[in-house]
Amino acid sequence: MSMARTGDEKRRIAVASEDGLTVHRHFGRAEQFRIYDVDGGEYDYRETRAVTRACSEGGHSATAFDAVLDILNDCEAVVVAKIGPGAAEYLMLRGMRVFEGYGTLDNILRQIASSGALNERM
Repeated sequence: MSMARTGDEKRRIAVASEDGLTVHRHFGRAEQFRIYDVDGGEYDYRETRAVTRACSEGGHSATAFDAVLDILNDCEAVVVAKIGPGAAEYLMLRGMRVFEGYGTLDNILRQIASSGALNERM
């Protein structure tokens, strides 16, 4: 039996940002994700994880997406500047929430944290 989340629980999310100031990387071109715990309207930086780009000049593959998902396995959402519809669907079918937004990391994380979007059912 699964329990409903109350919104008072920490949620771990991965952000495609190289500088820690802006969300500016495309999912498939990200070489690292900054990991944050979101709790209510607040967020805390935990670590940065390196990944191999999921997309290359030749396109992308399920194997490449799975490699990124393995590294982000304790995260329930990714925040990226852009993501293709195929990649977004692939992630969502595997239980990963996907948020797109370009701008300051602080503004985007505060919007996600305070919106309740992480509490909504997929």
